[in-house]
Amino acid sequence: MLTISSKSEAFASASVASATNSLQWRLAKRFRACLMALLEALAFVVMGVIGGMVKVVFGAMYTTGNEASTEGLLYPIESETREMKKLDGMWNFVRSDSNNPSQGIREKWYMDDLAKVRKTIGMPVPSSYNDLTEDAALRDHVGTVWYDRKFFVPKAWSQGDDRVFIRFGSVHYDTIVWINGVQVVKHEIGHLPFEADVTSVLKYGAENRVTLVCDNTLLQVTIPQGKVDNQPIDNGVELVQSYTFDFFNYAGIHRSVVLYTVPRIYIRDVTIHTSYKEQEGKIDYQVTTSTNETEKLQVTVKLYDRNGTHVGTDESEAKLQGTVAIPQVKLWWPYLMDPEPGYLYTMEITLGKAQSNEAPTASKEEQVLDVYRMKVGIRTLEWNNSTFLINAKPIYFRGFGRHEDSDIRGKGLDLALLTKDFNLLKWVGANAYRTSHYPYSEESMQFADEHGIMIIDECPSVDTEAYSQILLEKHKSSIEQLIHRDRNHPSVVMWSIANEPRTGQLTAGPYFSEVAQYTKKLDPTRPVTAAIAVNVNDDVAAKYLDIVSFNRYNAWYSNSGKLNMITNRVIEEAEAWNKKHNKPVLMSEYGADTQEGLHTLPAYIWSEDYQTRVFSQHFKAFDALRRKNFFIGEFVWNFADFKTAQTYTRVGGNKKGVFTRNRQPKAAAYLLRQRYHALSELDRSTLPDDLFLYTAPEQLKSERIEL
Repeated sequence: MLTISSKSEAFASASVASATNSLQWRLAKRFRACLMALLEALAFVVMGVIGGMVKVVFGAMYTTGNEASTEGLLYPIESETREMKKLDGMWNFVRSDSNNPSQGIREKWYMDDLAKVRKTIGMPVPSSYNDLTEDAALRDHVGTVWYDRKFFVPKAWSQGDDRVFIRFGSVHYDTIVWINGVQVVKHEIGHLPFEADVTSVLKYGAENRVTLVCDNTLLQVTIPQGKVDNQPIDNGVELVQSYTFDFFNYAGIHRSVVLYTVPRIYIRDVTIHTSYKEQEGKIDYQVTTSTNETEKLQVTVKLYDRNGTHVGTDESEAKLQGTVAIPQVKLWWPYLMDPEPGYLYTMEITLGKAQSNEAPTASKEEQVLDVYRMKVGIRTLEWNNSTFLINAKPIYFRGFGRHEDSDIRGKGLDLALLTKDFNLLKWVGANAYRTSHYPYSEESMQFADEHGIMIIDECPSVDTEAYSQILLEKHKSSIEQLIHRDRNHPSVVMWSIANEPRTGQLTAGPYFSEVAQYTKKLDPTRPVTAAIAVNVNDDVAAKYLDIVSFNRYNAWYSNSGKLNMITNRVIEEAEAWNKKHNKPVLMSEYGADTQEGLHTLPAYIWSEDYQTRVFSQHFKAFDALRRKNFFIGEFVWNFADFKTAQTYTRVGGNKKGVFTRNRQPKAAAYLLRQRYHALSELDRSTLPDDLFLYTAPEQLKSERIEL
């Protein structure tokens, strides 16, 4: 893992290093290309060994190592045994000089208040820092920034054996945290939570200080990837970040920061797997504690329905695993597939001392060590070479690609915005979305559980191109952290291991073979996919996936303005993916940029009229494909307009949303709503009363027929 200080050394000679690395990569690429050409020539002589030789040549650097596993990180809650204190609010903020990003670490800014070393400004947490001032240098800053704030810890927290953790929901990207000048944790990958036991460094009943430095720099060995170069400006040189992904590289403390307490022996982790048979549901559970000595411990797991009625119990000693049975179970169904979609039970887990080893005089309260509650949904997933099923019923996905993005706050968590987004998802009739192109907040996953919205959960690997062993290790780490965080959510039905990776490169095959195998090893209960943008004949990665997802922008990036060049091309490409791999296929991205309020007749590119026509031509293709029994879903790009880096192809950002950035509908939103709700009839759902506006009495149709 790169440290912030080591990055700073790299920055000092960024342009030289970049040129050297580029030359080394070109030479290596040419060597590998020549070697592959030789192997292909030998294939004519020894066809039976070519696969093995390719594996040896290209797979050698992608070896399986001893991957680190995430521990703990249960979503923080309060209970009878746990307390929580949020540190959200206004923090002090300092931007480092781009040409001297490690200065604060060298000078130990974390040992005292930031205000004593630099002039600070107020910065709200959670939020991205980029759009909160009128300073373009902060908006486009490359390098490190610093945060700190003071807080009090209750004196009562020091009484007894409780431990105290500090937990960050997400910081972009490379982060170091200090408490009272003591480093407590370091984390590199954004979008994912991290925590540290800070029991011994806190001052109880007194004032404390938390200091954080984060670095938004992206390199060829980070997830996601990028490049940095020193480039001349009018009065010197400037560090310039470049990346190929099409969304703004927001940075900062994006999600909540909390302190929480746990008992000395506590519930560290919970893993569940759900199933049902006829009317009985089952939850298989495994509880992990803070101690390996569990012989004298037991867990009691109780399940409560939506109304708070107790419906099932199980107890386990020592092994702390078992099964809870639920009679007359209510299954978790996606939106519009059931009158009560997203049905959740409350799972109450009580860790205690085994009664057989407890003194007879001990009270029930004294036996309890820890209590943790979580929401669970009971459902099954299955897939084959043509179909995806939930609870043994085929699913047709209708949804969106999305972004965590909004005015002012950037990628910062906003529960009001989250509420609006899920209301719009249901209004339009969607039953799914992909977390393009990174893990979304834990709160958004909880919303999806509750509303019955299926999630294709994507790791933060986007536009992967310069394949290497160090990148592979970080890629796998990001997937491990994602699966560890989200594996218990019923809404998560698929893992996406990348978005638009450069899978035409020869090295992409063994690389994604390793990533896909690792993902399936961590969770064999969900299918693996990736959003692929290369041509079906050039791709070398789809064969390792369970479900093939492809992105294509007919009549936009290709054949721009040609509405009559969409339907057949979509059908032909989907059929080609299925024919090559004999797997279910879905279209994970299609769409067109649209300027709000622009109308042209006949339809012209960038107008709202053009976007609706693009959609309609795709709908024809999707309906033809559905009849072929291998096509399982359609995902519009995008749910709402979002910010991108400054380019001449973007007017204020990417405008492919069916909603504007402030969540107002474009014309295509109404067309899409009519389609998605019409498709919900596949699930025997009823149509909304306002789906079609009144135009004329129905009797006019029959009168016209009679005439």
